[in-house]
Amino acid sequence: MTSRSNLLRLFVLGWMTLVWVLLWGTFSAANLLGGIAVAVIVTVMLPLPRVPVEGRLHVLSAVRLAAVIFVDTMKSTVSVGWLAIRPAPPPVTGVLRCRLTIKSDLVLTLWADIMNNIPGTMVLEIDQARRIVHVHVLDVGTDRKVADFYRSARRIERLLISTFERNNEWQPSPWVVREEA
Repeated sequence: MTSRSNLLRLFVLGWMTLVWVLLWGTFSAANLLGGIAVAVIVTVMLPLPRVPVEGRLHVLSAVRLAAVIFVDTMKSTVSVGWLAIRPAPPPVTGVLRCRLTIKSDLVLTLWADIMNNIPGTMVLEIDQARRIVHVHVLDVGTDRKVADFYRSARRIERLLISTFERNNEWQPSPWVVREEA
């Protein structure tokens, strides 16, 4: 077992312990020890499948990604709110196809999660092998709105790649079998 996987296990145990203590609402030795016991029992008795981590995290890019997600979410929330109360017919909706260059299944999942959490968009289908996603978009009534969606989707993709999948550091996991497209 590598030091990276041991560090990840310790992080998970620490995180689960912190959540346990926060759920109880008070910090005490008993809550801390109980949290550690529960975390160890959960990780040993209910292990999660291995998730290939094939790049490395870049903190500055992650901060930039978080800021962009926050701004996009706020803008989209205001836009969806306005669409709901404006005195006009309902917006034109549509399903848009987006081909991604993301390499890792984990990062592809993160992209889909981010898009699902931005109001006005919902990922409907993911073609994992070809890296094509179909996204329902609330407002595609103008070419500008469609271009805005693609611009936002591409920006999030670029930031995810910058955060997790830089080409010079990319090392495919040896235990993941990839299908040739």
